[in-house]
Amino acid sequence: MNKNWVLIYIAAVFEVSWVSGLKHAADPLAWTGTIFSIVASFYLLLKATNVLPVSTVYAVFTGLGAAGTVLAEIIFFHAPFSWIKICLCAVLITGVIGLKVVTGEHEVPKEEV
Repeated sequence: MNKNWVLIYIAAVFEVSWVSGLKHAADPLAWTGTIFSIVASFYLLLKATNVLPVSTVYAVFTGLGAAGTVLAEIIFFHAPFSWIKICLCAVLITGVIGLKVVTGEHEVPKEEV
């Protein structure tokens, strides 16, 4: 597996963290963690787009983040469980995997100074 795809997966974990933090943070420590997660997720996202196509990276990032947030809300915050939500997340993840499979790396031309 390519290092840049690993960065996207880690960025998606941070995305789930900050999205949940925006909803549930109630003290300065939680808000600090939320802000750290925002910075970390977008830093990793930008780093990966130096090599991978932006359109695919963003689709994978948001898809994993959305599915991860739904699952985190169900598991950690006791949101109502619904088979429809799980099935739709599975469809979303299938699309994300498909995008990853059909997308290769490309060289980003270095700007001449």
